[in-house]
Amino acid sequence: MRILLLGGTTEASRMARALVGAGLDAVFSYAGRTAAPVAQPLPMRVGGFGGVEGLADWLRRERISHVIDATHPFAAQMSRNAVEACALTGTQLVALERAPWQAGEGDRWTLVSDLAAAAAALPEAPARVFLAIGRQHLDAFAGHPQHRYLLRLVDPPDALPLPRAEAVIARGPFTLDEDLALMRRHGTQIVVAKNAGGEGARAKLDAARMLGLPVILIDRPAIPERPRAETPEAVMAWLGFHADLGV
Repeated sequence: MRILLLGGTTEASRMARALVGAGLDAVFSYAGRTAAPVAQPLPMRVGGFGGVEGLADWLRRERISHVIDATHPFAAQMSRNAVEACALTGTQLVALERAPWQAGEGDRWTLVSDLAAAAAALPEAPARVFLAIGRQHLDAFAGHPQHRYLLRLVDPPDALPLPRAEAVIARGPFTLDEDLALMRRHGTQIVVAKNAGGEGARAKLDAARMLGLPVILIDRPAIPERPRAETPEAVMAWLGFHADLGV
């Protein structure tokens, strides 16, 4: 058994520790979107594979028997490539995928299908917007320059397509107290976020509820059907091993 772990999430890091704990032969792959990715206890590779064919060739060359897709729920192209490449090579695939967030009492959520719909859902009048979507898709909001945007990014940006934007450089997970303080300090009036699920990025939604702020929440992109598990423990069971990772 040789495993490719497609990472980049908190759950992927937990998965890496579980694989090491079980003594399994595995490689951790980062897409390379951050300058200093978190170190992992597995051998690491950084960068793309060159599409479906490139990934299929890599799986064959490295004699990979199992792929664990623990990428971000919005890394749709990588996940689609993994589905196709595993089908081409006969490699077993499972997605370690967080359950999406569900609105609760007191939440003021507007659910939208994509980034363009999120931008369109912003008001015409200038507002202070916490744009919690990372740095890859800021262009979708360039047509709404009247707003003051608060961005939270892992790496300092070279340039921003938004004329009235301030970037805070920080790496999560973040606590409720931290996000409450951030939103109060910047006078946030609206939160825009992706429905990533999980606990590590949830604090901004809880903070918005406590502050009575509306949230524009972007739905996940469509990915072909594949086996899924919500926890590293469930993935270990899929592999035929047991792991008690605690909290």
